[in-house]
Amino acid sequence: MLPTELLMFKVKAGLVEPRRLKATPANLALATGLIATFEANLGKRRADLDEDLRALEAGRSDFKVLRGLAHLLTNGSSTFETGGDVPPAAVRARVFALAQSGPPSRRRRGQVLEQAAAALTRERPLAAADVADLLYADLPDQQRLVVFEPPTSEELLQRFDLAQAQGMLYRAYNLIITARRNEPARYKQLLQYTKFFGLMITVEGDATFGFTLTMDGPTSLFGGTTRYGLAMAKFLPALLHVTKWDLTASLKPRRDLNWTEKAESEWLFELTSEHGYVSHYREPNEHDSALESGFAERFAKLETPWVLEREVDLVPVPGSVIVPDFRLVHPDGRSMLVEIVGYWRPEYLRKKFDMLRQSGRTDVIVCVSERLNLERAGVDPSDFGERLIWFKGVLPPKEVVALAERLSGGRTTLHTETS
Repeated sequence: MLPTELLMFKVKAGLVEPRRLKATPANLALATGLIATFEANLGKRRADLDEDLRALEAGRSDFKVLRGLAHLLTNGSSTFETGGDVPPAAVRARVFALAQSGPPSRRRRGQVLEQAAAALTRERPLAAADVADLLYADLPDQQRLVVFEPPTSEELLQRFDLAQAQGMLYRAYNLIITARRNEPARYKQLLQYTKFFGLMITVEGDATFGFTLTMDGPTSLFGGTTRYGLAMAKFLPALLHVTKWDLTASLKPRRDLNWTEKAESEWLFELTSEHGYVSHYREPNEHDSALESGFAERFAKLETPWVLEREVDLVPVPGSVIVPDFRLVHPDGRSMLVEIVGYWRPEYLRKKFDMLRQSGRTDVIVCVSERLNLERAGVDPSDFGERLIWFKGVLPPKEVVALAERLSGGRTTLHTETS
């Protein structure tokens, strides 16, 4: 992400619009030039890189764009390390101790460095120049660029756009996301990131019309800090993996900018999946486990009017949310949820079944591997009555569809099984 001083945006009627970079020849050339500068400084000190970047800035009116792109390359694609075989702290201790033996002078500097080199030499000989290089090698500007993983010019521009959008959320104290009906919804990854970043979430809605996810939290606890907004900003790239959504964030206006309207008490930032931002977070796996992927593959070969959807429903429970693995939808409007319980620890089993009980949902078919010892985990399977299916190794979709038909009050419409 970008520091506040590199954020570029405008505010019109209380609506915030971040700066975006189009993939024009000029912007692509700027990105290409920056990437080449980093590649040319591989193995050199950060101070040398910074000097080259300052030379690129000279005379440019868009220096903030250049600094923003360079910041993303520095913090997202580069690795800096302290060079040398001897810890700089040990070098300083030796040099400072030797320097105290006489009055300071330029002539004595060389003598002290040579004496320190002789004292510090172990596996490889050190010269006075080596000691001089090592003396402050752990300071940030003296660290060397040891790894650079260059993005493409287009990727760098996309990363800049996303970082500007993330920066709008630094001052957010309320975030409302409407996730539209889509498949796969990838809600599991979304919830994993809310937990990872410590975001408190309220879920409303249903799988047919979509869900509203509200993140507000006790903002009073955070006072004037932007800590919670920073967590929301980190969450944004995860949201980009959901296919259909829109977002509205309430922001605290910035009073430190002369060009902003001081009378405004709130700014709004709006974003949708149609804006075309690109996430740099890892693409989620299609399925969480081989059990789920195998079940989906076998279901695809089954002749049935039921349609299998993946992770399209959010089931709120006190203090948390469940995302069932699948949803079965019949053309006549009936639907059933399917949760597959495979290979998990006893603690996980207890939590999983407790949450299923707390949800109060009676339209969830629970499929449990016979290899799991529910009794040892403290789970009573009778709580789920006829909604529970035991399977050994492979979960047959035919049994799941038949149970869905029975529980949903329909007639058996299953035809020929081809798998």
